[in-house]
Amino acid sequence: MNHGSKKGCGIPAWQQNRQSTDLSQPLAWGLLVRRRRFLLSSVGAMVAVGRGPYILTSSALGGEGRPSASERITIGMIGLGGHGISHNLNSFLNQPDAQIVALCDPDRSRIEEALKVCRKRLGENFTCLCTQDWREVISRPDVDAVMISTPDHWHVPMSVAAIRAGKDVICEKPTLTIAEGRILADTVRRYGAVFQTATEDRSIPVYIRMAELVRNGRIGRLQRIRVQLPAGPAQPGNPQPKPVPEGLDWDMWLGPAPWAPYREGLHMFHWRWYRDYSGGTLTDWGAHQLDTAQLANNTEHTGPVEVEGTGRRHETGLYDVFYEFHLVYRYANGVELYVDSGGTGLRFEGTDGWVGNKGWCQPLEASNPKILQTPIGPNELHLEVGPGEHRNFLDCVKSRRTPYFPAEVGHRCSTIAHIGNIAMELGRKLRWDPDKEEFLDDPMANQMRSRAMRQPWNL
Repeated sequence: MNHGSKKGCGIPAWQQNRQSTDLSQPLAWGLLVRRRRFLLSSVGAMVAVGRGPYILTSSALGGEGRPSASERITIGMIGLGGHGISHNLNSFLNQPDAQIVALCDPDRSRIEEALKVCRKRLGENFTCLCTQDWREVISRPDVDAVMISTPDHWHVPMSVAAIRAGKDVICEKPTLTIAEGRILADTVRRYGAVFQTATEDRSIPVYIRMAELVRNGRIGRLQRIRVQLPAGPAQPGNPQPKPVPEGLDWDMWLGPAPWAPYREGLHMFHWRWYRDYSGGTLTDWGAHQLDTAQLANNTEHTGPVEVEGTGRRHETGLYDVFYEFHLVYRYANGVELYVDSGGTGLRFEGTDGWVGNKGWCQPLEASNPKILQTPIGPNELHLEVGPGEHRNFLDCVKSRRTPYFPAEVGHRCSTIAHIGNIAMELGRKLRWDPDKEEFLDDPMANQMRSRAMRQPWNL
């Protein structure tokens, strides 16, 4: 929609700064979307433009601490598993300027569960689009942004399609491959979209403080980073096919992944242990701890130049990712990064001491307690603690600023885990060029940067 000059046109400031996108052929399935905005007076209500007067409800005007409809950001929720509902949906329901207008999951039972959560919070009369096909969500003109909480193999295809359709995106980490991550980062940049890689770490004071101390030289020159991540499942999983549960669109769940029969140990949480859908805890938990490692090392927009390591996988059964791993990375600045399975923790070692913690969100420890008590001076680097990934995303949609964990930084973080998996798969040391994003003198490793997608899905 061409508004002409936006000055004084009554459009909220955050909408005035939003890029308009007109796509002629955004996706392989021929989805044609022209970006438009409709301001809803309430969830499920529609205003018929040009058909006479309509009643403006009290909810549209705001009141009771709730912004008016014109100042709310409408959200489509795609993926309604445990984290999608308990963390992401509930977090947006807690934001007064977020309005849920769509619920989507290939499993009807998950949609029903999400609808119950919404009605408990918003009233029994709450209604919205409920669908098992995410394409219906991104094609709607009344959706400003989408929250993607699907298995990893869907993260980039859905995000790219949503951005091409004019939506802003907050999407769970990580990417599935190096090549997909690069496509995502480039698409965000090309369309001027707001994209948040959804992790909470940049809103957790202990991790920001840890990186801040390292960046400001409190442990001297950084030499080594030690990262511990949880191990994968001890049991290999049952590979025997099972009947598809009633209400589950299994073909849509698989999407771009290779066709496979339904197996009980994949749907919901345990898809993480199968490499068609994920990279195991190395990519899952790695997206958390490796982000702080990158932030403290001041390498958010680059990566290591070398990797080697070993890992263990189940020889039989369903699950085929590395459930144990021991990796060593080297950066161009001389810093070594050690990533080991078995627990959760971070430790930064420098020429004058160390700082870190043992366990998720646990208190800081240091070689000398004085390190932890040192104030950061006014002329030193100050790292901001975010307000939470959902609040930060909403603020950035309005301001058009870059979120605290943007696509490029998330891609670089996931790439560390991906090149580690490739090194273990090939069983040899690999040299990596983070500028060109390619392995040096290793055609086989370079082929593993991407994967084919099942038709008709593609990027």
